[in-house]
Amino acid sequence: MKHIVLLAALALAASTGANAQQRIDRNQIINSLYQTEATVARLDPIALEAAAAAAAASGGDNAPGPLSDSLSAYPQLSIEINFDRGSARIRPESYHAVGLIADALHTPYLMGQRLVIVGHTDATGGRELNFNLSKQRAASIYDALTTTFNVPAAGLVAIGLGEEQLQDPANPDSGVNRRVQIINLGE
Repeated sequence: MKHIVLLAALALAASTGANAQQRIDRNQIINSLYQTEATVARLDPIALEAAAAAAAASGGDNAPGPLSDSLSAYPQLSIEINFDRGSARIRPESYHAVGLIADALHTPYLMGQRLVIVGHTDATGGRELNFNLSKQRAASIYDALTTTFNVPAAGLVAIGLGEEQLQDPANPDSGVNRRVQIINLGE
């Protein structure tokens, strides 16, 4: 299976500052999300979110498992979307990236696919607060895609995982952990 993960937060952030947006294009997004074969296992995004909610509520280390374990077979894209601190309001500089995602989702390659928008946070703040914030941020991306950019809502679902799936577990407060991930579940 073709599998490309594009992390759009690192290269430009290193060269121009942490709040800079990575320059990506529609074709990179399509290539990251395009599925050439049917995925055998079916992911239940609602069950994944419920496991993250339980882990956040318990305050323990019973996170739903590494994201790569359950989702590595799916085409996916991780992208930096800037939000106001402690808020689900998308910063204006991130609308270009959201627009590129929408443009890619309007292509024949991705139309009709089921996509999950996953919100992630760093470990700053309480786990339940982070879980709720990640849900709100994923919902903000969903709302922007479906209202501002007219992406069909039927093929999208938004979930939050809070700090339960850190990109960089060794640095839980790192900005690289604050991201939105889009996963293609196929048709």
